[in-house]
Amino acid sequence: MKYSIKEIADILDARLVGEERSIVKYVTIDSRKLLLAEYSLFIAIKGERNNGHDYVVSLYDKGIRSFLVDDYREEFNSLENASFVIVNNSLEAFQLFTKHHRSLFSYPLIGITGSNGKTIVKEWLNQMLMPKKRVVRSPRSYNSQVGVPLSLCLLGSKDEIAIIEAGTSMRGEMLKLEKMIKPDIGIFTNIGLAHQENFTNDIEKLREKLLLFQDSEIIIACVDDPRVADELNSTFDKTRLLTWSYSFGSDIQVEILKNDIDSNIVCLTYNDISFTLNIPFGDVASTQNCLNCVVCMLYLGYEISYIQEKVMQLNPVAMRLEIMNGINDCVIINDYYNSDISSLEIAIDVMKRQSVGRKKTIIISDFLESGYKPRRLYSNLANILEIKNVDRLIGIGENISRFAEFFIQEKMFFSTTDDFIRHFSREMFSNEVILLRAARDFHFEKIFNILQKKVHRTVLEVDLNAIEYNYNHYKALLKPETKITVMVKAFSYGNGLVDISKLLEYNRVDFLGVAIADEGIVLRNEGVKVPIIVMNPEEYSFTSMIEYNLEPEIYSFSELEAFEKSLAILGVTNYPIHIKLDTGMHRMGFVENDIQQLVEYLKDNEIVYISSIFSHLAGADEAIHDDFTHEQICKFDKWSTVITDSFEHKIIRHILNSAGIDRFPQFQFDMVRLGIGLYGLSSTNNNLMNVGTLRTTISQIKTIKAGETVGY
Repeated sequence: MKYSIKEIADILDARLVGEERSIVKYVTIDSRKLLLAEYSLFIAIKGERNNGHDYVVSLYDKGIRSFLVDDYREEFNSLENASFVIVNNSLEAFQLFTKHHRSLFSYPLIGITGSNGKTIVKEWLNQMLMPKKRVVRSPRSYNSQVGVPLSLCLLGSKDEIAIIEAGTSMRGEMLKLEKMIKPDIGIFTNIGLAHQENFTNDIEKLREKLLLFQDSEIIIACVDDPRVADELNSTFDKTRLLTWSYSFGSDIQVEILKNDIDSNIVCLTYNDISFTLNIPFGDVASTQNCLNCVVCMLYLGYEISYIQEKVMQLNPVAMRLEIMNGINDCVIINDYYNSDISSLEIAIDVMKRQSVGRKKTIIISDFLESGYKPRRLYSNLANILEIKNVDRLIGIGENISRFAEFFIQEKMFFSTTDDFIRHFSREMFSNEVILLRAARDFHFEKIFNILQKKVHRTVLEVDLNAIEYNYNHYKALLKPETKITVMVKAFSYGNGLVDISKLLEYNRVDFLGVAIADEGIVLRNEGVKVPIIVMNPEEYSFTSMIEYNLEPEIYSFSELEAFEKSLAILGVTNYPIHIKLDTGMHRMGFVENDIQQLVEYLKDNEIVYISSIFSHLAGADEAIHDDFTHEQICKFDKWSTVITDSFEHKIIRHILNSAGIDRFPQFQFDMVRLGIGLYGLSSTNNNLMNVGTLRTTISQIKTIKAGETVGY
């Protein structure tokens, strides 16, 4: 995408204030997620909890110069070289611009809607279409009134086919999405319980979703659900329908030949031709999602042999489930804050795969705002748990407790989360897989913590005032424009990861640095929004890093290629990375001979972009090594300049650590990395405050006579 800011104003018939020549290649609505700031347009949207206009000034400080607003404030007048497109409603204007952008492309666009399975169908279609087609698709689950326009802005002239999700939670939303998406091919996944509270009944919700396809050439759907079959046949001309079913009366007939826990063999009959598929998933939902993809591939004209091969190669789509080791040899699957019964079966299937030799326990809260009467809802839940052979149920909430007789397995019920915690003992759980599933109001993170938590009698007291003092002391040594990354790796050097990170975020730190992805995930789960760099990313954690917006240090071509592959699988583009150069420490990093190849590799790369380049000083704290330190800095300056000169966007450079800030302030470049100095430890700085104090409980005091033995 490439527009001048004036073009955007003209498309929207809007007033433009400020610079008219700014170029826009990216759009963003999130002040925490910036791609290339100087080419980004920030859409200031007013939400229930946040107002995007409140972040305009801070985003200007971070380099953004183009803004779309509906509340032009006096404070914006002082922002030099900024551009403001002023409209009546920012969200509606964004959607109107997206409608225009979509109209520029004539290649096929597949629109997907339904209660569940949209993201999986999208990702599996992408896996099946690649590499024959260049595919552009919605990132992650971007299917809302904001997510859809963000997705459509990714459409480019080099793409050959698009796949866009569309979700709706209330009446009137789908028509707005349809005007933007205009899908040529429609896929309807299913109708379930999600968002039921905002509709009178299932039929009303179904009709709302089907509005997406009002101008589509073809609509693909399973018609085993009579509600879906009736609505499709009464709404659309039969020539626009391509249906499949396990029973009769559809365009494609499906027969299950063999079902195992991890696979399904099915036979499809289409246009009097029968063929088999070996689906590498055994659950009902995955099979249905796969068949929707297969029918779409048949419509697109792909050969059966190619489809058969691609189906067998399908990879699972990453789910937002956190799997952790628990107390007493237990495994905990953290799916709390997901209270939709429609997707519960998928989570239980994940639990079954983890439960070899272990008991299966689910701890689940009341379902809030499901739209169904409690008796029907908990009867459905009981059926699911029985079919899935769950061994034990722990129900939390007044409603689920009222229907205890529905459940046939071992069971316990508590009125509240705190009630459960009061009765909790470690002996309640042993050698089992525990699935946590709850509505947000039940605060199941408390349960997760006690299933993980170890109680110690020795405590470390950390003085947050001292942390803040040390941070501001170092910040005072920097130029006003110098950014700062603070290292909070290894549990903030043993001082407390979350509390210190939140304090630093409050003090407007630019980046946080963690050692491994798990540390960053903890911070994201605790609500920390500042950019986080993972200094030692491991390949197995790449998917989680992308899910939680964690930015990797990249130190080799093999790591770069592996991370790109993970991004491609998830459909994510323009992801920030941090390039490490090896200027003499000789641990990790690109060396001088790699620089030109690295530039060529990343020059026109659309999957990742360089956010920063850095290196690591080996002996900045000792004067005896100053010649070597100067040699490292000289190499870094030379090598990094070759890279930065090859790209249009601003790339942050940084090499100074805590000791470097003290002893080499002339080499601050664009940013510094504050590590051990924050915690009061320095061989060169005597102006820091002590941060941590260990305190313990005395177990026993004895008086020992002279000459008696004392053990270790």
